[in-house]
Amino acid sequence: MVRVSQASGSGLARRPALLSIGQVLAQLTPDFPDLAPSKLRFLEEQGLVTPARTASGYRKFDAHDVERLRTILTLQRDHYLPLKVIRSYLADQDAGRTPILPGTGPARPTMLSTGRRFSRDELLKEAGATQALLQEAIAASLIVPAEVYGDDQLTVLAALVELHRSGIEPRHLRGLRASAERDIGLIETALAPVLRRSDASARARAGELGRELADDLETVRSSIVRAAIARLAP
Repeated sequence: MVRVSQASGSGLARRPALLSIGQVLAQLTPDFPDLAPSKLRFLEEQGLVTPARTASGYRKFDAHDVERLRTILTLQRDHYLPLKVIRSYLADQDAGRTPILPGTGPARPTMLSTGRRFSRDELLKEAGATQALLQEAIAASLIVPAEVYGDDQLTVLAALVELHRSGIEPRHLRGLRASAERDIGLIETALAPVLRRSDASARARAGELGRELADDLETVRSSIVRAAIARLAP
């Protein structure tokens, strides 16, 4: 009897620990404070994570599931990627390939940056910008003034530095704010039917749809600009 018990205990010790939704949230919410059970269920519905199920139907996540969730949430938060892009990225990883995120490159924040934070002076140094350029960007509503800045503001300021070298100043880009607000209005209108739903995953669905709509609008805008450039320099 003792030998059986010891063997059984040894076997259990070798089994990977499985976590409930509450335990997964406890691990991830320090980095993702807005994470909720409905978001985890939504990601499962989308086929991005496949936790095990107990006989009673309760979800159980292993360490691989948790790291996969961390990757998905980081890609959404730091790179604003829609799930269709994240799904392709994860599929490449699962196939043993080393995928590159769309739009990333050596001059942009590193992939899975975990949300770096910069003081004003650190932001200027990282972007290679002057105080005057940052002030102009703030005046043009391209960057919101703050005590601490993130990767997104760094990316914008670095782009403004490059535009400045070509004679394009922040004041020339004031129309971008108005254009963005029009896009936000379109997205809010499109999301209204989803947000009116009462199911728990509606907000998660709305957030993902919003990202996809923003991505699609950017695709159309980029196509228009590229077509115009082609006419200028055939």
